[in-house]
Amino acid sequence: MPTYPNGTQTIQIQDKEVCLLPEKAVFLPGSLSLLIADPHFGKAAHFRKSGIPVTEKVHIHDFLKIQKLIESLQPTDIYFLGDLFHSDWNESWNDLEAFAGYFPVCQFHLIKGNHDILPEAFYRSEVWNVHPESLVLENYILTHEPMESVPDGLFNFCGHIHPGISLFGAGKQRLTLPCYFLSGNQMILPAFGRFTGLFGMKCEKSDQAFAVTDKKVIPVNFMQ
Repeated sequence: MPTYPNGTQTIQIQDKEVCLLPEKAVFLPGSLSLLIADPHFGKAAHFRKSGIPVTEKVHIHDFLKIQKLIESLQPTDIYFLGDLFHSDWNESWNDLEAFAGYFPVCQFHLIKGNHDILPEAFYRSEVWNVHPESLVLENYILTHEPMESVPDGLFNFCGHIHPGISLFGAGKQRLTLPCYFLSGNQMILPAFGRFTGLFGMKCEKSDQAFAVTDKKVIPVNFMQ
């Protein structure tokens, strides 16, 4: 049986349970599927090539998070919603494939994003099931970029935006956190990778955000 991490927020979407994890990933218990958006593996090495000293530890931390989720949730499938790897090839790609190879019981899927520009030969190993634009899973449609129009009867899980939400304290303190952003029949996932920025979301009354701290997911209601 899956063991949900402490701080998980469980909601209902399409009459099914959806778990928003503090690790910035979504777990679908009905299909034992884990959704991860925008890990941007290889970005640290990409910056080092440009002379910017960024340690590879930022990616090691993300590998360990995925390992912990696999061990606790026991997913059969892991879906990366784009930007699995950041731009051109570097040695971090070998680390990523070696890591995925430790979990033969999991099927690894990639819905390609704008940063997934490696030659097709790199995705032809037994590790990856590649989907060029989208994938329908149960009543969900998985994409990298948010769909402008979601087909009737489906719900869109996506990434790309790296959504963030600003919280204000009584003393006008401001804290911006990554978030899950729910609007209509679409949810934008926070970027899984640590080495990514945040895009402040413009929120309407009908929207809902779930802010992500280090330890839990917190619902945020908008008052306008």
